[in-house]
Amino acid sequence: MSRALVLLAVLAVLLAALPAVAGPYALSVATLILYFAYTGQAWNVMMGFAGQLSLGHSLYVGVGAYVAGGIFFHWGIGPWAGVWLAILACVVFGLVIGFLAFRFGISGVYFALLTIAFAEFTRIGFDHLGWTGGPGGMFLKVAQRDTWDVLNFRGPPLMYYYAMLFLAIAAFIGCFLLLKSKAGYYWQAIRENEDAAQALGINTFRWKMLAVAISSGMTAIAGVFFAFYYNNLFPEQIFNISRSIEIILGPIIGGVGTLFGPILGAAVLTLLSDGITELLAAFGWEIPGIKQVFYGVVLLAVVMFLPHGIWPALARKLRL
Repeated sequence: MSRALVLLAVLAVLLAALPAVAGPYALSVATLILYFAYTGQAWNVMMGFAGQLSLGHSLYVGVGAYVAGGIFFHWGIGPWAGVWLAILACVVFGLVIGFLAFRFGISGVYFALLTIAFAEFTRIGFDHLGWTGGPGGMFLKVAQRDTWDVLNFRGPPLMYYYAMLFLAIAAFIGCFLLLKSKAGYYWQAIRENEDAAQALGINTFRWKMLAVAISSGMTAIAGVFFAFYYNNLFPEQIFNISRSIEIILGPIIGGVGTLFGPILGAAVLTLLSDGITELLAAFGWEIPGIKQVFYGVVLLAVVMFLPHGIWPALARKLRL
């Protein structure tokens, strides 16, 4: 464990110093990696810790983004207030889904389908909601600033990079503490055998609901970041199932239920997919859907050769 902590400390120092040597493009890629590492940790709480497969986490990204972005767009209320409303809204959505599923015994693939259905219903609803701009989208006001306006979360790309780095580190530490807490042990018991956990007196409904609430609340913060980083929101884009797939691929490839897995998976996927896109662009080739095909190939390779993910195999090699 001490070697793992040293590795984590070295990684944190390198990431903190990265902007000193990285150009604008490299910084944007690094920000994207940290974003997927953070959202991967959030999804990992529900699936990796508690064993509840969600394929609709784009719901929480979208709702979080629209709540914070909407009150900023319409009423000028900054993201520091909006983030709490976003978290509240996403937790409510998560608890509704969890209640409907767990109270009526829906689990496994059927629970995953329920999460997809809610994300799709929400997309359709937001497409017809004038307050959100409908299918035409919502565009947040952008002011080009060289200085950091932390109050309104406006500034250069460097500010967003460090904000995402802070969130990724906080998520890692938070998930570590959760995993070592009573909730973490209960979640792992439920994940391995829910019937046995229930027979031992664990209130599985209560602890699964807690996992859903924490996971949805964490993902809401990512949605707020998304809104103020990209400054434009479209229901078709942000609620799309492909957004959910991007979130879950990092933990699956890196290692579901591990702390380093979402970070490693996000880095591998983002670097390779962007590398392939840039390589094809250098040859003047533009192949629609190439990134999705690449995701499928990588996922197939990992499932076949590293079924537990990259990180567990790497950790064994490094004796961590």
